Amino acid sequence: MESILGLVGNDFAIVAADTSAVHSILVHKSNEDKIMVLDSHKLIAASGEPGDRVQFTEYIQKNVSLYQFRNGIPLTTAAAANFTRGELATALRKNPYHVNILMAGYDKEKGAELYYIDYIASLHKVEKGAFGYGSYFALSLMDRLYHKGMSVEEAIALVDKIIIEIRSRLVVAPPNFVIKIVDKDGAREYAWRESIKDAGVVDA
Repeated sequence: MESILGLVGNDFAIVAADTSAVHSILVHKSNEDKIMVLDSHKLIAASGEPGDRVQFTEYIQKNVSLYQFRNGIPLTTAAAANFTRGELATALRKNPYHVNILMAGYDKEKGAELYYIDYIASLHKVEKGAFGYGSYFALSLMDRLYHKGMSVEEAIALVDKIIIEIRSRLVVAPPNFVIKIVDKDGAREYAWRESIKDAGVVDA
């Protein structure tokens, strides 16, 4: 029941994801951060099989860092997205990763960008996107309420509406979400939307 979503506003991009780690009928934790900071100005949000998601996003993060270390300049958001798409395409014919990705970044020349990359290595530059069961509600709300040049406040208000809709309409809804933003000041955590806190271990 994963949900990740993202949108581009006025010189910033926002990405949000649920924080539930689930297997079968069990919730293992409710504070799993599914949005990784790739570098100072890039975010990657992923949904899919937990092992594939963690391993693949860490692999991309380390290779983006390696490129910057070797060449002295960071990859642009478009270059990082194309590299990610290429790695998924190569793996698709060997040992495929079941991960869907939203990559957001900010470049001085192009501003904020958002890329949609699915598990069969399709790549699209988008202004809004979502994956998972929550996407049924996220995409319909964004189709109705999203517009170009949104302010941070407008974008956060839209994300909050989507989170409320997912919590109220999805039969097994994730309770907690994390929201991150990337703009000229860098990639960073913006807020958590929590309705359940992880409890400590109960003594027998």
